[in-house]
Amino acid sequence: MLFGNKADINAGIKEFESTPGAVLYDVREADEYAAGHIPGAVNVPLSGLAAADLPEQKDLPLYVHCLSGARSSKAVKYLQMQGYTNVKNIGGINAYKGPIEK
Repeated sequence: MLFGNKADINAGIKEFESTPGAVLYDVREADEYAAGHIPGAVNVPLSGLAAADLPEQKDLPLYVHCLSGARSSKAVKYLQMQGYTNVKNIGGINAYKGPIEK
């Protein structure tokens, strides 16, 4: 979710949680994900996105985040180039105020 020019991860997570069938991608590296991640997030590192097993449904709601929003921005552009039509960069976990899983 963009508010002004900056993605708001907290608003993005609320939208993700209220969107049936939505998927939350954490595109940080596996060690970053293991150190702490948002509950329900699927780890698909940006470095391995091209080889990832992505959903067949191109209009599936995909919410993408990383640490600061930079990698998720690149991931969203890549996913859109692959034909995904409902992809959102929700920013960085560094601004997240909710629970973290390890």
